[in-house]
Amino acid sequence: MRLVDTHCHLNFGQYDDDRQTVIERAAQKGVTRIINPAVDLESSRAGIALGERYEAVYAAVGVHPNSTAEFTSADIDAIRALADHPKVVAIGEIGLDYYWDKSPVSRQQDALQAQLDLAKALALPVIIHNRDASDDIMPVLSAWARDLPPALHGRAGVLHSFSASADIAKRALDAGFYIGFTGPLTFKKAEDLRDVARHVPLDRVLVETDAPFLTPEPYRGKRNEPAHVYYVADRLAALHRKTTEQMAEITTRNAERLFNIS
Repeated sequence: MRLVDTHCHLNFGQYDDDRQTVIERAAQKGVTRIINPAVDLESSRAGIALGERYEAVYAAVGVHPNSTAEFTSADIDAIRALADHPKVVAIGEIGLDYYWDKSPVSRQQDALQAQLDLAKALALPVIIHNRDASDDIMPVLSAWARDLPPALHGRAGVLHSFSASADIAKRALDAGFYIGFTGPLTFKKAEDLRDVARHVPLDRVLVETDAPFLTPEPYRGKRNEPAHVYYVADRLAALHRKTTEQMAEITTRNAERLFNIS
């Protein structure tokens, strides 16, 4: 079985004591690649360093909406330079977050547009964070996706840890995005989310952990880690009436296509 955890913050301090063991445990569960997205410039550099140290780890670089309060054009220059590294496969995670009040909405929106423009110029897909901001983020993403370079056709990016409505999922799919599912797909009261997942085409689904957060059943309440992406794939498989092995292969091929990894 092959799995790709398409969103895991391995650089976070929760793994400082056992990062090597966590990666080995993931490999034992079939996780062959891990995408480590950034939340700011420091974590962008840390993700690249992990990619240099571990063959299985790839990085995304960018500034999370909650880190955009002091965002300037100098950040774009820094991200552009970091994105030149061979282990960088995406710009992210970027987006809008209206749940936390950590950055003014206008600053978040400016940072998102600037990073989308950079991703287009570099022909890199984007990892999108969307929390309570669907009405504002979808028009931006749809407009951005209309004139992508040929290298991004069919691989615009992913709406990670999807938690919005079926209508938002459809709009994202229409714009060429993938949909990423995390631990909440396994939660007992997540029937609405599972109904969305049932209707996402199999060639557009990804599995991710967002570790150390959003731990799936049966480990809910404990620190999440890449090995647990298996349980997300298992639940997604049941929803699509596939075996876990089949869903692992499907989502792995999708991740390889989106992030241009082999």
